[in-house]
Amino acid sequence: MEGKGLENVVAAETAVSMVDGEKGRLVYRGRPAGDIALESSFEEAAYLLLEGEKPSEQQLQVFTESLKKKRKLPEHICKMIEQFPYDLNMMSVIEAAVAALAEKASLEEPLRDQAERLIAVLPVIIACRHRSLQQKEIVQGDPNLSHTANYLYMLHGQKPAEAEIRALEAYLILTMEHGMNASTFTSRVIASTESDFFSAAVGAIGALKGPLHGGAPGGVIEMLEAIGGKENAEVWLRAKIESGERLMGFGHRVYKTTDPRAEALKKICESIAGENDWLDTAYYVEQKAVQLLEEYKPGRKLYTNVEFYAAAVLKAVKLPKSLFTPTFALSRSVGWSAHIAEQRNDNRIIRPQSVYVGK
Repeated sequence: MEGKGLENVVAAETAVSMVDGEKGRLVYRGRPAGDIALESSFEEAAYLLLEGEKPSEQQLQVFTESLKKKRKLPEHICKMIEQFPYDLNMMSVIEAAVAALAEKASLEEPLRDQAERLIAVLPVIIACRHRSLQQKEIVQGDPNLSHTANYLYMLHGQKPAEAEIRALEAYLILTMEHGMNASTFTSRVIASTESDFFSAAVGAIGALKGPLHGGAPGGVIEMLEAIGGKENAEVWLRAKIESGERLMGFGHRVYKTTDPRAEALKKICESIAGENDWLDTAYYVEQKAVQLLEEYKPGRKLYTNVEFYAAAVLKAVKLPKSLFTPTFALSRSVGWSAHIAEQRNDNRIIRPQSVYVGK
């Protein structure tokens, strides 16, 4: 059926971002996302996506302080997180906690304030649940730390190194927004029904939970760990390709050339790698995999995607695999918020047709 999976079907007009898969471009509000990641803070990039323009120093200060004030979780949500079953996965915990934010007082706030609340509390929810599972004391946020630095501090209980902050910050910026992906589309569908902001966010989180959307970085780490070292790379990669198995971190539904997010993260990795064996191996495997994919599948345009170098960064900042998709969620919450607001501003309920093929 033509357009299966809604491929090549235009679902909305947007000024939030542009994804040009053929030319390998990702643009946030008119600016290349790679440049933003290399030059800006999380707060600056989030303001740009939410407001449509780069903030002045005063606007950035006000926005940053507003996010910090909204970090505190309501007491009933903290208790709820602690009482969840041990085996309930992190994304399900996030769904439930975000749904619980939709109390009367929150729903009476302007949409922009609700968006800030979502962005501010997601790192806190993740860190509280992570520490609780480890039976460690919950770390209270430090108001002197930035959004990214405070997330690492609440997870690990110690102030992160500057290189770690910069690496994770670049990752968070590059995954904030990516056009009409599955979770963003879900958020816009729910918003189009005039449901509340937090319900639209919960729907997006549910879509991101699926392994075809938010689970690839974990697979990349498993691949790199299986390879072990550079000396094993070619034999291992050839065996996988010849058996018809997919190489995690290569190829993308949209990009038909190098993923611009991967290029920017690659630059960040190179700047902090030093003598890091993990990053050195990851770089070598990437080069060898691209070479072999072109040899075995000429013309298929299977280049490195963002998940490959995301895996390198996330392991470098000591995040366990269980936090990869949740960390993706806390960054993508910015894009969801921008799209929900855009949908609300020019709304028509999203109601596609289907083709009946039954008896």
